[in-house]
Amino acid sequence: MSNLAAPSRPAIAWIGLGIMGSPMAENLIKAGYAVTGYTLEQDKLDRLAAAGGTAAASIAEAVAEADVIITMVPASPQVEAIAYGPDGILAHAKTGALLIDMSSITPQTSIDLAKNAAEKGIRVLDAPVSGGEAGAIEAVLSIMVGGHQADFDTAKPLFEALGKTIVLCGPHGAGQTVKAANQLIVAINIQACAEAVVFLEKSGVDLTAALDVLNGGLAGSTVLTRKKDNFKNRDFKPGFRIDLHHKDMGIVTDAARTVGAALPVGSLVATLVASLRAQGDGGLDHSALLRSVERLSTPTPKD
Repeated sequence: MSNLAAPSRPAIAWIGLGIMGSPMAENLIKAGYAVTGYTLEQDKLDRLAAAGGTAAASIAEAVAEADVIITMVPASPQVEAIAYGPDGILAHAKTGALLIDMSSITPQTSIDLAKNAAEKGIRVLDAPVSGGEAGAIEAVLSIMVGGHQADFDTAKPLFEALGKTIVLCGPHGAGQTVKAANQLIVAINIQACAEAVVFLEKSGVDLTAALDVLNGGLAGSTVLTRKKDNFKNRDFKPGFRIDLHHKDMGIVTDAARTVGAALPVGSLVATLVASLRAQGDGGLDHSALLRSVERLSTPTPKD
């Protein structure tokens, strides 16, 4: 596959080729964009090259000629590490480039990044996503964006190669605020499903039949559709790791405290996510919240 793009298409630099970043970058290549990527793992760079992209040896090399720079890394410290400093994006991107951060980070980190980038003549959008690994592979992600309308309009064709629901939510940081709310809803939903699964199984009900009928009614959800096989098969291969959801629950509880919003159920689920991580399950998919319900529901053996 050629990595030559049509002249009218912007040259893309992609920083961060993890569970989400790799398939997303590949979807841009499939859509005809020239993508130059950088990440820490050599096998991920090899995968990008095999898909028709170009592997770079550094951030500086990746972004030097890019019209659009997209970042997808785990959390705020990583965004700051790749953006700032002598080896970072802001030091090496060309004036007028558009930096789209698709990581899930604190709203304040996004606001600060936009301000610092503007001083270098670089435009910024925060554009976190929801949909997990499956949504990334299938290019059906929800993309919640913060920033200026003109920059959003420029980025829209790129977003359309990555996702299905694409919304400008407000100024810089607004995308991250909406993503935080998304992660709150998802965590509570997974916890509710996990409790239902344990209740159903302990009651001797056919779990497959029960989840099918529940998913056809008001209790149905995208979470249940996406995760019911994880629950049934106890398959917790990470599509979205507990470690990352723990980080996100920290973001939403902190942001909610700042604005004075109570999260009575969210705070409890944040504690359960933290507990699961403390028990060594941080590398598992967030559907592994089922494991904590099972542990709480298992009688202690008598001596």
